[in-house]
Amino acid sequence: MAIAFALSLPTPPPPPLRAARRRRRCPAAERRVGLPRAALVQARPGAPPGSAADGGDVSIQPAPSTALTVAAAAAAVRDRAEEVQAEVRAMARAANVSVYSPELLSSRYGSRPSRTLEIFTTLGFFAGKLFVDEKRGLLEQNKRSRAVELRRTFTKLGPTFVKIGQGLSTRPDICPPEYLEELAELQDALPTFPDSEAFACIERELGLPLESIFSSISPSPIAAASLGQVYKAQLKYSGQFVAVKVQRPAIEEAIGLDFYLLRGLGFLINKYVDFVTSDVVALIDEFARRVYQELNYVQEGQNARRFKKLYADKQDVVVPDIFWDYTSAKVLTMDWVDGVKLNQHQAIEKQGLKLLDLVNIGIQCSLRQLLEYGYFHADPHPGNLLATPEGKLAFLDFGMMSETPEDARLAIIGHVVHMVNRDYEAMARDYYALDFLAPDVDVSPIVPALKNFFDDALSSTVSELNFKTIVDGLGAVLYEYPFTVPAYYALILRSLTVLEGLALYADPNFKVLAASYPYFAKRLLTDPNPYLRDALVELLFKDGRFRWNRLENLLVQGRKDRDFTTKEALQPVLKLLLGPGGEELRALVVKEAIRVTEAVVFGALLDAYSATPAFLKPLISNGSDVGPFKLRDGEQEQMLALRDQVFRIWGLLRASDSFDPSLLQPILQVLQEPEARSLGERVAGGITQRLAARLLQQVLKSPAPPQ
Repeated sequence: MAIAFALSLPTPPPPPLRAARRRRRCPAAERRVGLPRAALVQARPGAPPGSAADGGDVSIQPAPSTALTVAAAAAAVRDRAEEVQAEVRAMARAANVSVYSPELLSSRYGSRPSRTLEIFTTLGFFAGKLFVDEKRGLLEQNKRSRAVELRRTFTKLGPTFVKIGQGLSTRPDICPPEYLEELAELQDALPTFPDSEAFACIERELGLPLESIFSSISPSPIAAASLGQVYKAQLKYSGQFVAVKVQRPAIEEAIGLDFYLLRGLGFLINKYVDFVTSDVVALIDEFARRVYQELNYVQEGQNARRFKKLYADKQDVVVPDIFWDYTSAKVLTMDWVDGVKLNQHQAIEKQGLKLLDLVNIGIQCSLRQLLEYGYFHADPHPGNLLATPEGKLAFLDFGMMSETPEDARLAIIGHVVHMVNRDYEAMARDYYALDFLAPDVDVSPIVPALKNFFDDALSSTVSELNFKTIVDGLGAVLYEYPFTVPAYYALILRSLTVLEGLALYADPNFKVLAASYPYFAKRLLTDPNPYLRDALVELLFKDGRFRWNRLENLLVQGRKDRDFTTKEALQPVLKLLLGPGGEELRALVVKEAIRVTEAVVFGALLDAYSATPAFLKPLISNGSDVGPFKLRDGEQEQMLALRDQVFRIWGLLRASDSFDPSLLQPILQVLQEPEARSLGERVAGGITQRLAARLLQQVLKSPAPPQ
């Protein structure tokens, strides 16, 4: 797989002699790694198999497997070295790219009031029309025309406001359907700039004539994004189809001025708007830094490479490769991906695909991004998410990325556990780990607000329980406390709300939490991190009793995750149980082991009694009509229910695709440790005492005392 990936990357075309050598060498290298002949024909249209143009000789016999392996490894190393060299050259072409600097913006745009007047006049005029519509009772009647007008207004105001509109187009809880449909067109229906300027930019940035790079290129762009426009082209040296993104002329000037003005507005909000507790200027600065990073297409290519390495190992996720020799600060060339945007529901259905399946792929991938590696796509609007004909989800546009700190990733998982447990005091304390609150802030007053809200919200559908609902429901209380939302967290919310909006489109009753829970269950059961091990114990034990229903539910949900393995699920629990700090847990386990053993033994005896011939039952039960044992009311049912639940859990473990009897070997090895032998002795002693008490109970015919 790694070899095939390396060979799919291009090598530098200049100088021509090197390109010629590459064209002669590539087919042989492809044949060495076992690529099918059909792939070679497709890479070079018009070259018949076995011809000189194909670079091969059909009479050549394959080399032995060892020689093939060595040759393939050598080709992979050589191509990887060429890829690194090409990336270094691309970085050199982007050496003078601008970075975001508030001080530089202030010195450059401090004396330009005309843009300020344009923004406030344009938006104020639109707001005035809405106000008049409401007073006249025409708000519903004019909704479609106002939506069209808002789209045109954002387009007129430029790229910064286009990005704002893109965010609104994914929020059906904020905007009516008419506005969603119109703002969604901002993803690809932006005005284009002249093709001659785009082609001149390609030649200027890459230092090559257009005809020496591409054998063909679309005469007009196939899409226009907020920062650039995209062409479909075919590479001259390999015949591969690629997407070529070219940056808009003077885009940096326009964006810099807008962020300067928005930053000034942020200062006013921080100073005069009391109910906004977050640092608005910090949020604007964070967003501006991300947008400026998007202006560097080499950085975007590196983001794509890292994203592919982390997440494209899943068979249902597609990330295009980058062609470094045709990439610079203002030109990005990557694999062409055929697909349909996720908000084009009818087109997806015509291909025989299910939108909810694709949304689930997106949710699982996003959970890995946010909570596993912490490196996430912060701008996944529907134009950047494609459904491929094979039913895979393709990610595009890696200009805006962000990272979640490790402590925050663990705190988010713990927060979900506390929410499931309805432990609102622990939820309030989570805000310390999430950096929402300073350590000296008292969170006890917020606990009643969390309880009042989540007790009602936990049973809601995703259309009712979304991020905006949570913020709005708690806002009346939260603004009274010194909460500070970290800048990275704002990008997390933006990322998640996109998938939330797609889920609402597909099914109003779709539960994002339910779709996410298999991932959380897998992490809790398999992750050896001490924080998550403690969260698992907290979830499974309450008031000194083991909640078998929680374990069963975790196993049921965890099995829905493709990466879940039974073997991994046993290791963290064993390490925690037998570790130096596990004495309290061992005491609980001893107590629970006694209960389970008692339930299994009595269940077996009751089964044997049920299978006994009718004429013998009175002799065994001493004439009693209720059975052979004297138990308290409901105790027999409780023991049988516990036994059945334990058997179901064992059945879930055995039914796992990854189940192997050898996975019990680590348990047997652990049992040889002194701590384990001591634990076993305590369990055996407790079982003996409990069964002796039960036997005495039957002799005396009095119920055994409760444990």
